Amino acid sequence: MKPLLTHAALEDQLSLPTAGVLDMLQSLQGDFMVLGAGGKMGPSLARMIRRGLDSLGQSERRVFAVSRFSSPAAAAELQQHGVQTIACDLLDRAAVQALPDVPNIIFMAGQKFGTQDAPELTWVMNTLVPAIVAERYPHSRIVVFSTACVYPLSSTAGTGSREEDLLDPPGDYANSCVGRERIFMHFSKKNGTAALLFRLSYAIDLRYGVLHDVAQKVAQGLPVDVTMGYANVIWQGDANARAIQCLNHTTQPPCALNVTGLERVSIRHLAEEFGRLFGRAPVIVGEEGATAWLFDASRSYEWFGPPTVTLEEMIAATAQWVSQGGQSLGKPTHFETRDGKF
Repeated sequence: MKPLLTHAALEDQLSLPTAGVLDMLQSLQGDFMVLGAGGKMGPSLARMIRRGLDSLGQSERRVFAVSRFSSPAAAAELQQHGVQTIACDLLDRAAVQALPDVPNIIFMAGQKFGTQDAPELTWVMNTLVPAIVAERYPHSRIVVFSTACVYPLSSTAGTGSREEDLLDPPGDYANSCVGRERIFMHFSKKNGTAALLFRLSYAIDLRYGVLHDVAQKVAQGLPVDVTMGYANVIWQGDANARAIQCLNHTTQPPCALNVTGLERVSIRHLAEEFGRLFGRAPVIVGEEGATAWLFDASRSYEWFGPPTVTLEEMIAATAQWVSQGGQSLGKPTHFETRDGKF
């Protein structure tokens, strides 16, 4: 991966379509819509679809990005890259009904941060919005962004949670995400909607993610808690590519897919490696617990092959970004949280 020193270079890398994405775009007909496109991943995912269609000479096919777009600059940047933006409150049934008919949808709307302060809003965003969307688009194929936190913590001695495992997680946020999945499952069975439940764990953007959190703490001399001793991560560009390709894997009723890296990343090792790269000893606190949120993403590797960006490349790029004072989204992942309270 080439050095990423600016916002523009990072966004270009995160939105670079892979060969698999191009094959998928070639095989499907019609336009695309990203619902909840104003979050961390939505802009680069929408741009990846747009870039892929343009490179295939299919510029007439439209890509819609739907969000509240409280920041006009975010909408303007997407428009600059050929993505059509629509400002919409997805809790407004009439506004959702007025959205264009689109056969290919990636659903990314939801809430995680702030759940402890307003759990009722998290439940509304993560269950009522899916119901409104599922009612509006019964005949579209829908990739539903979920989270691997729908599983309970698993033993660090095991292989990690698989798609068939029981969903019994701690905390309001994770349980509301189980609710999201159940809502789409219900409407898929009722209306015959083809969907896929995209259970993502820790997409890495240099401005956000577990690697960014640990690197910042080490760089600032802050303690790194290793009680949640391990995590799985994947480059956000690879997560985007897998999500787009999943449009070709939607089923009725929906299947689930764990999306992350196969490697089990030690938080202690991360802290030590960033310490080496920054030339300072990390401050490590706590001891690794016997359980963690760990996931087996073998099925996604069978479908799509390995990610294009390795863990070593992500660590090196994150260290370079943080050391040069690169932008942070200011949204810690709270990967240390063991009780599901975000």
